Amino acid sequence: MAKFMLLYRGDATPPDQMTEEQGSEVMAQWGVWMEKNGAGIVDAGTPYGARTSVGGDGAEQAPANLNGYTIVEAADLEAAKAFCEGHPFLQGTGAEFAVDVFELVDIPMP
Repeated sequence: MAKFMLLYRGDATPPDQMTEEQGSEVMAQWGVWMEKNGAGIVDAGTPYGARTSVGGDGAEQAPANLNGYTIVEAADLEAAKAFCEGHPFLQGTGAEFAVDVFELVDIPMP
C-alpha cells in the first residue's frame, strides 16, 4: 500500500468565518466521510491558516489557493482518487473546488 496526500484547493470559507449552523453541517459531512473511509485515513489532516510563499529570489509571492490536506493509504492512484467520492470539500460546490491527489514517494536517506 502507498500513501497519498489529498490537497484541498479552492475558495473555501475559513472555519472561523462560518456560522455555528454552517460549522455543524460541515463537521457532520466530515464525520460521514471519515467513517466511510476510516481504515484508509492515515492522517485526517487539518485546514490551513495564515500563509505566504517565498520565491527562489527570496521575494514574497502569492501562495497557492490550498486549504488543507488529508493523507490516505491506498493500493494505487485510482484507489486513492476514490477517496474523493462523497468528499465534504466537493459537496454542493462547482469547479471552483478541487481535491488534488498526490502519491507520497519514499526517499531512502543515507
